[in-house]
Amino acid sequence: MRLYTFFRSSTSYRLRIALAWKGLPYEAAYTSLPKMQHKDPAYTALNPQGLVPALVTDDGQVYTQSMAMIEWLDERYPEPPLMPAGRDEKWYVRGVSQIVGCDIHPLNNARVLKYLRGECGLSEEQVNGAWYGHWIAEGLAGLEGFLAAQGRAGRYCLGDRVTMADVCLVPQVFNAQRFKCDLKPYARIMKIFEYCMALEAFSSTEPSRQADAA
Repeated sequence: MRLYTFFRSSTSYRLRIALAWKGLPYEAAYTSLPKMQHKDPAYTALNPQGLVPALVTDDGQVYTQSMAMIEWLDERYPEPPLMPAGRDEKWYVRGVSQIVGCDIHPLNNARVLKYLRGECGLSEEQVNGAWYGHWIAEGLAGLEGFLAAQGRAGRYCLGDRVTMADVCLVPQVFNAQRFKCDLKPYARIMKIFEYCMALEAFSSTEPSRQADAA
């Protein structure tokens, strides 16, 4: 398999975690967002959205959209699992994942921040502080409240089992740390983050340990 990835991309980090968790080897195809390599015609022929990650299997099938990719991996390579078996638990894991993937991440990804700086003419302080800080605080507060209300978290989002929810949560926390957001109000989230980072699948795939981070 070949994974098109960028070290700072949180969606790419999700796939790196999932592949490492399942012990699946892959060739990394480093795709620089600042250098616009994701918009190269050779890449958009694989992924017309021009986004990372993309996963190409040995038989040439191309898979995109990180959460759909993780569920595909889990069905294709079921051990160790990243999705629970029960209907309610699946809903919960997808719910946590979508709070991150649908409510938090889209407002703060690279192309949105670039547009705010360029087309909207906002300053770095307005983008990195006011915009990013506001949406991270609102999103993580909602996630923290969801975890508390559901009462299903343990070491990880779902008890003591690693799931897709953790795979989505950890890269988002990394992004918030990078932008120096105050994470002290989110005790449950940060506890889960610390337990996850003690695992090789999460620590070995984190952004600073990627070859393209140099």
